[in-house]
Amino acid sequence: METRERYREPLRLLKNYLRQQSEYGDSEFFLNMKNKEPSKKDLLSMLYKSIVNCKECGLYRTRKNIVLGEGDSNAPIVLIGEAPGRDEDEQGRPFVGAAGQLLTRILNAIKLRREEVYISNILKCRPPNNRTPQESEINSCMPFLTKQIEIIKPRIIVTLGAIATQTLLSSKEPMYTMRGRIFPYPSKKPVLKVVPTYHPAALLRNPNLKVKTWEDVKLVRKLYDNKEE
Repeated sequence: METRERYREPLRLLKNYLRQQSEYGDSEFFLNMKNKEPSKKDLLSMLYKSIVNCKECGLYRTRKNIVLGEGDSNAPIVLIGEAPGRDEDEQGRPFVGAAGQLLTRILNAIKLRREEVYISNILKCRPPNNRTPQESEINSCMPFLTKQIEIIKPRIIVTLGAIATQTLLSSKEPMYTMRGRIFPYPSKKPVLKVVPTYHPAALLRNPNLKVKTWEDVKLVRKLYDNKEE
């Protein structure tokens, strides 16, 4: 019951937005959708519009932009970080600062481009001074991330860092014991694989973690190449 109450208001926002759009909001969009199912890109756009003025937690007071996500709406791989930083808040795009540039190089190293994956975060707003997300903030944003995953339907999720990994897997295990392993994403059939690894920002602070991260992303590439797994 507690979980249901926690997600009730964010889900209500999304439902109200979709109803308003269909009744009198974006009539051109819905006329275009009259004879066809909305694409995944359309659905993600609708989700963004439904939360662009979100005030479910106190982060709305300090944010500049909502950062929903970016990439291929049909991506087989979704990467999930912790929260937007300063550059992301300024631009409204995920992973565009120094950590994002490193993430792009990591993807390139396993022969993937940013445009081929989808990148998002647990939180959609930047916490002040990049502090650790609070539980109430995570609870407010998780329905939106869950909806993103439901829309995209990836085969693989890569969690970047402890906050993303522990949140998505409902675990308190430390990062060093969770990385290098494959976990099932809860309540998903067919089983969606979750591969935890270190956040690129952690690699900038501690380059020694790059060796373990390289092992993890090679595992991601192996799963990506093996469509039958």
